[in-house]
Amino acid sequence: MPAETTPAPRSRWRRGGRVAAIIAVVVLLGLVVSIGWISRPARLSALILDRVGTSLGLQITATGASEYRLRGTPMLTVRGLDVRQPGSASALLTAERAYLALPWATLWAGGEDLTIRRVELDGPQLDLRALQDWLATRPEGGPLRIPTLTEGLGITRGRVAGEGWSVDRLGVSTDHVSATQPLIARLAGRLLVSTTTAAFDVQLALTRPVIGAGAAIAGITTVHSGESRIPLALNLSGALRDDAEGIGLDATRLGAHARWFSAPSAAAPTVALALGMAGRLRYRDGGLIVAPLAAAIRGRDNIPEQVDATGSIVFGDALVLHLSGEVTEWPVQWPELPAPLGASNSPFPFTVDYAGPSDLSDPVHLQLSRDETRFDGRFQLPELIDWVTQLADGTPLPPLTGSLTTPRMEVAGATLTGVQLEMDDGDSERDEGLGEPEPHHGSGPSR
Repeated sequence: MPAETTPAPRSRWRRGGRVAAIIAVVVLLGLVVSIGWISRPARLSALILDRVGTSLGLQITATGASEYRLRGTPMLTVRGLDVRQPGSASALLTAERAYLALPWATLWAGGEDLTIRRVELDGPQLDLRALQDWLATRPEGGPLRIPTLTEGLGITRGRVAGEGWSVDRLGVSTDHVSATQPLIARLAGRLLVSTTTAAFDVQLALTRPVIGAGAAIAGITTVHSGESRIPLALNLSGALRDDAEGIGLDATRLGAHARWFSAPSAAAPTVALALGMAGRLRYRDGGLIVAPLAAAIRGRDNIPEQVDATGSIVFGDALVLHLSGEVTEWPVQWPELPAPLGASNSPFPFTVDYAGPSDLSDPVHLQLSRDETRFDGRFQLPELIDWVTQLADGTPLPPLTGSLTTPRMEVAGATLTGVQLEMDDGDSERDEGLGEPEPHHGSGPSR
């Protein structure tokens, strides 16, 4: 029997070589798996969207085809984008196409870095109610984090849906977004409220895109309501606020120059005026509230030269308007008032109340006085505008329904005392069974 031999001990090099070989195989397998994983855009897009969603507390998915580029700055295009709160049945945002370019550092920062090169959205739809629900879940301890977009944002064919209103054909363009720098953007689209539409093209400026910053909007819009068309140039400014009463503006200032066409034709009779408004604006629970409100109208031609008022506006399922103020002088183009009313230099205090469709097609309640003369009744704004624009050829009597009382009136050389007149605009069928809107009392808005 041969003598037993003791195996030679393995050298340290051989043991190390085997370990290195195993590590090399694992690394190669890892590379193969990674290459196979990265070569599928759907998986890469899911990773990126998950990273972005995690940083914002949202669930972000895409159901359509994805495209990407990894060289240089990673760029990702996804289709069928869906953004919602985790577990929510309603999407906060959807989009036909979303383009995202963001540095690698942002991808692996775990939400600490929100720097993005550029974002583009085609056909996005934003649910404002769902957005407000998500904002309500954000931490109370600090401001909402605004991503930095080094090459800006582009939106085409967007839509924002509120309660009873929407904005479609929305386009947004800006070259840069940063929470620490001013923002300038162009916005265009069309606002739809019931039968009223307003196409707009404006410039938006923010001292910073954060709550508390100063905001300004300037541009043009054209309002279409029934047969009427109202092109206007506007300037709006204020300070952004978000509190228990809603999101909106403090120290709001609105200036607008408008021309009212009573019919679609460019040759239709018109009235021109300048409008100024100041107040506090909030959007909450589907309603826009402006209260307190101060308003001033400066008219030309057939419009009173100076009208000043205070009150409130509530704009939601319906329009609720209350104004109290005075008309300084009776327009010289209007029919002359009988003596002694026409000889007075006193202003005309008035109160206006309205509750109805946003196009102001329902009757407006009016209380108007001068000295001891009182009128209490109603009118319809489209008919009153038609009367104003056709004074030269129309009837001298305004389309008003109500009662007028005065202690004395001189007519055709006769003096009447204790006068009480009942006025009717002639549309008895419309007025039949129509009660007077209850006048508003108090300084706050009413629904």
